[in-house]
Amino acid sequence: MTDSANLDNIVDAWLTVPDVAERLGIDVGKVRRLLQEGRLVGVRRGDPRVLSVPEAFLVPAHLANPSAPTRQDDDAPAWTVLASLQGTFTVLGDAGFDEAEMIQWLFTEDESLAARPIDALRSGGKTAVRRVAQALL
Repeated sequence: MTDSANLDNIVDAWLTVPDVAERLGIDVGKVRRLLQEGRLVGVRRGDPRVLSVPEAFLVPAHLANPSAPTRQDDDAPAWTVLASLQGTFTVLGDAGFDEAEMIQWLFTEDESLAARPIDALRSGGKTAVRRVAQALL
């Protein structure tokens, strides 16, 4: 099991559930649903222990799919969840990872990617990241 102090050393910034809701322009209940559906993962950290999500899981809406960015639409929400996360969370969950271990893996430099998996996902490297994740099965 990964402790939250270790995660604090590798994750650049965290958002609480209300912060995620504000950033996405949705209510807290919908953020909790994203967590339940596996579109987002978070861990309890801090004192008091508050459910928090890495800020890097959210991207400007026009970059939701970095390999095919869209035009920014004034009517669309400004931020969204990085689209490639859900499938990556599924692969890591199938490999037996819990939420904290998923976050640790995503934010730890991977030699075969020459980057942290989260950075590779944010730059459109979904296939390479999932290939590395599937090798963990």
